[in-house]
Amino acid sequence: MKRFGSFLTLAVLTAGAGAGGYSAGQHDLSVSDIVQMIETTIGRPLNAEPKPATADPAPSGHVIYYRHPGGDPAYSSTPKRTEDGRDFVAVLASEDVSFEFRPEMKVGGEAVAPSNRKILYYRNPMGLPDTSPVPKKDSMGMYYIPVFEGEADDRSTVKVSPGKLQRTGVKTALATRGAIKRPVRVPGTVTLDERRVSVVSTRTEAFLEEVADVTTGTAIEKGQPLVRFYAKEIAAAGALYAADLKGDARGGAVAGSLQRLENLGVPAEAIAEIEKTKKVPISVTLMAPRSGVVLERLAVDGMMAEAGQTLFRIADVSTLWVMADVPEYELSSVRIGDKATVRIRRLPGKVFEGKVGLIYPEIQGQTRTARIRIELPNPGGLLLANMYAEVEIATGGTDPVVAVPDSAVIDTGDRQVVIVDKGEGSFEPRDVKIGMRGDGMAEIMEGLAEGEKVVVSANFLIDAESNLKAALSALTPAEAQP
Repeated sequence: MKRFGSFLTLAVLTAGAGAGGYSAGQHDLSVSDIVQMIETTIGRPLNAEPKPATADPAPSGHVIYYRHPGGDPAYSSTPKRTEDGRDFVAVLASEDVSFEFRPEMKVGGEAVAPSNRKILYYRNPMGLPDTSPVPKKDSMGMYYIPVFEGEADDRSTVKVSPGKLQRTGVKTALATRGAIKRPVRVPGTVTLDERRVSVVSTRTEAFLEEVADVTTGTAIEKGQPLVRFYAKEIAAAGALYAADLKGDARGGAVAGSLQRLENLGVPAEAIAEIEKTKKVPISVTLMAPRSGVVLERLAVDGMMAEAGQTLFRIADVSTLWVMADVPEYELSSVRIGDKATVRIRRLPGKVFEGKVGLIYPEIQGQTRTARIRIELPNPGGLLLANMYAEVEIATGGTDPVVAVPDSAVIDTGDRQVVIVDKGEGSFEPRDVKIGMRGDGMAEIMEGLAEGEKVVVSANFLIDAESNLKAALSALTPAEAQP
């Protein structure tokens, strides 16, 4: 050791002398100046004895793992040999670098709780979602880390520095209470109200003598003449009624012949004419039973009409229907009586208000939609049958509920999570139960209270997607102690 010290001193002096000689040659330094420079460099006088070297403390603790004897990046949790027969070197606990506090272990792996705190459970040392109620080792031989009382509550909390919060644009919003309205937007078609369609026909064989000057699409009024015809059976019934009236027959006979005329569909005006003149009219005129639009004209001058044959088909268009197809998954939120807003592409700027009148009790197999019916008034006849309509149904409850913006909910498929802002850069992922959605809001049925702050915009979650998934997968409840 003394020889090594003398050699070290000689080397330092030689280097110092060389440096001093060069400096002396450049700056005209004396020998004493050079000695002073060397002593300053080595930190002690030249004539002092060198400090004895201290030996490193011997490694201690249990075996953590085994490393390659040649320094290669190869490790093993159990004793192992290289291909050339050399044993792997054991690495003890004192030689392992750790950035995490680990309690000292007693014999058998029992942990000493700091300040005598209670150990709740043991977690995986590699951060995997695995816990144990008793001390154990993982497949690499590493001890599970104890979680003490008071530490378990913050195991899922994420800390983010203020600078990173500002750079990533994290935005938060409060969970509020209010009613959620969910508009359902579906396509529809304007159709006729089937209750307002009438057919004009005769109840017996008749010859059409004259048809009114009306065509398909003509708007007509109730009571307007449509067709004049002659019917043999009506003429015979009319003659009998006139005879009964002339002969002052008993009331029963007159009533019977009158009933026969009414059964044949003779208009009240024609019956009144018989009662007044006591004569049978040669022909009878049929009137329009309602105001509306002629949908069909099948009557032709001089034709022979069979009993019940359609001569005219008339529709009242003062009220129309809109038939809308609602997807099956949206059907649960639609109720009879819900307000509906209808817009027609042909009529930009026009908005028609109505209500859901009926939900048809069947699902169409090919489209998986249900048909609903909306009744709309049609002032001015702006709406026409078979027009395309855009329907918006105002659905949703009226009771106030706890709600957050849609963007605050992270939906993984089998669970929904929100990130709660706990203040001072702390964020906690929390499981919630989602209810109705609408108007950009989501109902929180469980897991969140009114007034809590949640993250609605966090770009750092996208940048660190893998870390987020790992954090969410680790959110498993702690195992109870035995």
